[in-house]
Amino acid sequence: MTLPTPQRLLSLLSALQAGLLERDTATRLVLLAALAREHVLLIGPPGTAKSELARRLHRCFEGAPYFERLLTRFSTPEELFGPLSLKALEDDRYERLIQGFLPTAGIAFLDEVFKANSAILNALLTLLNEREFDNGSGRIHTPLLSVVAASNEVPVDEALHAFFDRFLLRVPVAPVGDDAFAALLALPAAPPPAQSALSAHSALNAQERHAVAAAAAAVQVGPSALQACSALRQWLAAQGATVSDRRWRQWTGLMRTAAATEGRHEIDALDLWLAPYVASPAPEWVPRMAQWFVADLLQAEPQQAPWLTHAVEAFEKQLQIEETAEPEGDGGGAGKLALARALGATGGDHEADGVGMLRTVSAQLEAQRRRRYSPVHRQARVAQVAQVLQQAQAALADFAARQAALCAALAPRLWMPPALVQRLQAGHGQTVALLAGLVARLQACQAGFEALPLDDAGPDAAPPPGVPLDPPATQPT
Repeated sequence: MTLPTPQRLLSLLSALQAGLLERDTATRLVLLAALAREHVLLIGPPGTAKSELARRLHRCFEGAPYFERLLTRFSTPEELFGPLSLKALEDDRYERLIQGFLPTAGIAFLDEVFKANSAILNALLTLLNEREFDNGSGRIHTPLLSVVAASNEVPVDEALHAFFDRFLLRVPVAPVGDDAFAALLALPAAPPPAQSALSAHSALNAQERHAVAAAAAAVQVGPSALQACSALRQWLAAQGATVSDRRWRQWTGLMRTAAATEGRHEIDALDLWLAPYVASPAPEWVPRMAQWFVADLLQAEPQQAPWLTHAVEAFEKQLQIEETAEPEGDGGGAGKLALARALGATGGDHEADGVGMLRTVSAQLEAQRRRRYSPVHRQARVAQVAQVLQQAQAALADFAARQAALCAALAPRLWMPPALVQRLQAGHGQTVALLAGLVARLQACQAGFEALPLDDAGPDAAPPPGVPLDPPATQPT
């Protein structure tokens, strides 16, 4: 058995989302869930391509019949599970003709799933979880890979919570945003060409699906994944939310499938990007949990380094003061300099040579007018900047190493949405750029202090630092 290559899966994803704007996350989650034999609930208003996504999904799997129904409170079990067999009734057997109905489907789409009555929901519980269907006196195994359900809202009735829990992934689907609105209007009326690529010759066959399952079973749970899951569990408890043991187990299987299809042998902390869609009790939790993943777990949000910024600004201000300070007892230097500038500004054409001379004199007077410092003073200032510069360079090296490690870890992630990958890369990238700029400014300050004019006869006392040379304990830099 051969695993489908990442390139093959990427081509399926590309065809799956062709013409569906802002659906990168939803398309990845429904395909990954189907590979892991899990179910997905799409939560959003009508007209957001939920049913279209399910119809395309079934074309990704060879030999997976498709079934679709819109459920209402008036729906009957016959609509989903098939009519009663009249021939079986003649023999006193209560059996259904299931061919072409949900018990024989590989991929199914159930719209407005929570509006079904209790008779349908109770039968669906066993079908979704155990992949078995009670037909008469016998229980048969079903070929169901995944059910994609849709709802406008999360159920509030406690009686529906058990059924709601059967959907491992709960994905909010919103209307197209303002940035993609023009592209939405410009879409062609005919189906996009890429949709035709979802055909039998490109679909995943049963052998490939079995290979994925076998590879996923061999994936280990890495130590970073264990720590991340423990951290998430504590965070959820602090927020008053919990995840059932069954969902933790199912989620681990989903992460194993993602790792196996990406060529990895263990799951890690990055696999918890799925947390908002698995552990969120309601759609409004998704942004909060995504923020937890980026900022708290990975610490990939841009850092501001306020202590270091303050230190750099203080050094720059001190350098400006010392570069422009006048010597004690100016001796008329300021008046001579003003006279030289005035003469240079009023010279005519016949005084061109004199103007050049006056400019030279002005420069010399400017240099003479600068305050001079002792070697001890200059060395002390350079050493003060060097101490902070060393700390800044260490912080820069640390964040640069984090950025490189994160980029390397993100490289094989075909399931993680591109927008999230860019956000993670940009977080450390912005911090590195900030620290690099501060390091450059410190180096310029150091060069400026080294260029201060010397007075060998000056006092030998070192100047006070003027800025805190040690960062606070809470500051990464």
